[in-house]
Amino acid sequence: MKISTKGRYGLRIMMDIAQNGGEMPRPIADIAKAQNISEKYVSRLIIELRQAGMILSVRGAGGGYRLRRLPKHITLLEIIEAMEGEISVVECVACPKGCKKSGNCAAREVWLKLNTQIKKTLESITLQDVLNSENDINDYCI
Repeated sequence: MKISTKGRYGLRIMMDIAQNGGEMPRPIADIAKAQNISEKYVSRLIIELRQAGMILSVRGAGGGYRLRRLPKHITLLEIIEAMEGEISVVECVACPKGCKKSGNCAAREVWLKLNTQIKKTLESITLQDVLNSENDINDYCI
C-alpha cells in the first residue's frame, strides 16, 4: 500500500487549516501558497474533505474553511480514507468476491491481519498528535 500525493496533500491541508484557521476561516489561496500546492488542486481536495465531514466552508468576505471538529477528534484514518478510499493492502481484503480463491486462501488471512493493523494504527493517531509532533520537529516531510 502506498499513500498517494492526494492523501499526503489532504493531511497537509488539514494541518494548515488547524494551525492557521482557528476561529477565522482559512482561504484556499492562503492554504495553496503556504503548502506550495496549486489553488485548483487544493479546491478539488477541499471538496472531498468537506464531503467527509471534516471541514466546513464559510462564505462571503473573509470566508474560507474551518475544521468541523477539534483536531483531537479527527484521525489519520479518516483523512487518508477521505482522500484515497477504503484502505486495502490487496483487493481481496475489501472485495473477497473478486477472487475465486478468497474462501480458502491462507495468504488472505495475512493480508486481513496486516490491513487491520494499518487501520488501527491510523485510527490511533489524531490530527492533534500530528500537529504536536510537527511542533517538535524542525524539518518534516509529508
